[in-house]
Amino acid sequence: MISKNVCETVLREALRTGGDFAEIFCQDRRSNTVGLVDNHIEQAITGRSHGAGIRVFKGLSAVYVYTNDTSEAGLLAAARNAADAIEPVSGNLAVTLTPKVTDDIHICKQLPTDVSSARRVDLLKRANAAAQSYDAAIRQVSVSLSDSVNDILIANSEGLMTTDRRVYTRFRVSAVAANETENQTGTNAPGGLLGYELFEDTIDVEERARDAARSAVTMLKAEACPAGRMPVVIDGGFGGVIFHEACGHSLEATSVAFGNSEFCGKLGQTVASPIVTAVDDGTIPNAWGSTNIDDEGTPTTKLVLIENGILKNYMIDKLNARRRQMPVTGSSRRQNYKFAPTSRMRNTYIAAGNDDEHEIIASMGDGLYAKSMGGGSVNPLTGEFNFNVSEGYLVKDGKIDRPVRGASLIGRGSEILPKIDRVGKKMWMAQGMCGSVSGSVPTNVGQPMIRVTDITVGGR
Repeated sequence: MISKNVCETVLREALRTGGDFAEIFCQDRRSNTVGLVDNHIEQAITGRSHGAGIRVFKGLSAVYVYTNDTSEAGLLAAARNAADAIEPVSGNLAVTLTPKVTDDIHICKQLPTDVSSARRVDLLKRANAAAQSYDAAIRQVSVSLSDSVNDILIANSEGLMTTDRRVYTRFRVSAVAANETENQTGTNAPGGLLGYELFEDTIDVEERARDAARSAVTMLKAEACPAGRMPVVIDGGFGGVIFHEACGHSLEATSVAFGNSEFCGKLGQTVASPIVTAVDDGTIPNAWGSTNIDDEGTPTTKLVLIENGILKNYMIDKLNARRRQMPVTGSSRRQNYKFAPTSRMRNTYIAAGNDDEHEIIASMGDGLYAKSMGGGSVNPLTGEFNFNVSEGYLVKDGKIDRPVRGASLIGRGSEILPKIDRVGKKMWMAQGMCGSVSGSVPTNVGQPMIRVTDITVGGR
C-alpha cells in the first residue's frame, strides 16, 4: 500500500521535533452488508474505506493524526501535523525499516469478494424460512450477512514494517414471537475470521434461525422471574459476557495504567475461586477475535489472565507498557485507521473445568439457570454490573422447572469470581462487538457452564 522509502520518509518527518517513537497504520477495507426482513431484501450495501493514522510518542505523551490521503504528500502533511504537536527539541532520528512477512494462521478459503449476490440471498432466504416455519407465533424475521476484507500495513521507527490481511464474515438472525399483548425476540449471530467457508464448515444458518425462533417462543410463554438472592448457573458461550465486561475491561492497561481498575496492584494475588482460570487468546485459528498481529504489529499471544484463581497478567499496549514499565502482550487493537490503538480483549474466556454439567444443576437446589445472556451495563472502575438474562429457567430441587423472563444478574466482578463453585467440562464461545476508546472491535466471549453460589437476581 505504501512503499518502504515513503514510510521511512514519513516516519522521519513525524520524529522531526523530538518524538522518540513514530508509527504508521494504513488500512484498506472492502465491506458488504445484505439484510432481509420477512423474505424481502431491505438493504444491500457495498463500501470501501482507505486511510492511514500516524502516531508519535514522546515519553508518556502521544499524538495521533489520521488522513484518507495516503499519497506521499498526504502522509507527510499528517506526519508534520503530528510532529508540530510535540514540544520541539532536536529530533529527526534515523529510521531504517526491515520488511517482515507475517505468518498467516487464519486461512481464508472463500473470499467474500468472490461470493455472488445470489449465494448471499439464498443463505438469507433459507434462514428466514426456517425461522418462520418454527411456530405460528413467529411474526417477524430479520436476517443479515456482513463481511469485510481488511488489508493493513504497519511501520514504525523501531524498524518494523509488516502487513496483514483480515477477513471477517458474520451472520445474524432475529426472530420475533408475539401474541395479542406482547412480543419476545430471539437472536443468533455467529461469525468468524474467515470467508464464506463459514457456512460450509461451521455454521448451519437454518439451525441457527430455528434456535432464535425457539428462544423467542419460549420466552413469550414464560412467566415473570422472581427477585432475590439465589444460586445461579450461567451457561457457556455468551454467558462469558459477564467476565468480559465486569472483569476483562478492568484487566486492560487502558484502565489499569491510570488506576481506574479494581484489579490494580493485585498481580500475584488471589482474585477468584481456585477452580477459575481465565484466558485472553488472540491465536485461535479463524476465531472472531483473533489476529495474526495486533494493531501495533506485535505478534498476537495466548495470555493467561487468571490461573487457578491468581491474577497473572494484564493486557498491555505500547503506550501503556511505558506507563506500567511492563512488556507488551499483543493486545493492542483499534476499529480502523481513524482510531489510535489501545489494549483490548480478543477471545476472552473462562477455561474448561472438571465438573459434570448435569451435576452442576442437579446439586444446586433452588435457583436460576441463565441459559442465554443479553446486554447490560458495567462500571469498569468498580466492576459493578447489571446484565439481562435473555433466556432463563427456574430450578427447583435440582431440576429445571419452568422458563422465566425479565431476569437480570446484579453484582460486582471481584465479588462474583470467588463465588464460582462449579466449572463445567465443555467451553464454547460466542461473537460480539466490543466498544472502548479505540472504537468497536470483534471479540469472542466464552466459558463453560459455571455456577455462582450466591448472586442478586432482579425480577418481580
